Amino acid sequence: MKTTDSNKASTSEVVPTNGTSDNKITVSKLKKLEIILERGIFAARWLLIPFYLCCLLLIAILVLKFAQNFWFKIIPLVLVEVEQSEVILSILELIDLLLVANLLIIIVFSGYESFVSKFDLEENVDKPEWMSNISFSNLKLKLMGSLVTISAIDLLGSFIKVSEISQKVLIWQVIIHFTFVISGLLFAWMDNISEKIES
Repeated sequence: MKTTDSNKASTSEVVPTNGTSDNKITVSKLKKLEIILERGIFAARWLLIPFYLCCLLLIAILVLKFAQNFWFKIIPLVLVEVEQSEVILSILELIDLLLVANLLIIIVFSGYESFVSKFDLEENVDKPEWMSNISFSNLKLKLMGSLVTISAIDLLGSFIKVSEISQKVLIWQVIIHFTFVISGLLFAWMDNISEKIES
């Protein structure tokens, strides 16, 4: 009887509980699912690539537009006598296109490095300095600065040909410009506050 009791006791110690084993299997499966899900979400950043490629295509279109304006508007100004205001307006149109192209370049470079992948250009001496230092908050400020500059150039062009523009349109241009200016100041103020809080 004693031998039988000891055998029963040893048997009860060796047999594992099914509940603990099932829990371990369930946790392992959930962990694998979590890893797969996280890798899928992390790889989803490459879905932004078509957006950046389209921005580069827009820059190519701006280059063609710039060349078209230069050939058909600037070159004739050299051959024909025109008013100074017309020369300034033609030049402002080219500067406007250049600023928009710069804005797209900032979006493509900074957006790719911030949200997709780092550029492997450490040994490249032509790498712009701002590419290594720009953050998401700096990117917002650069975008707002570019928008304010573009708006200011358009407003300057409107003032030059003020006799051809209605007062209502001119007022709206001034309102939009000051909206961009105030928005930029608010962005800078909020970033300054957040930096003080973090420090």
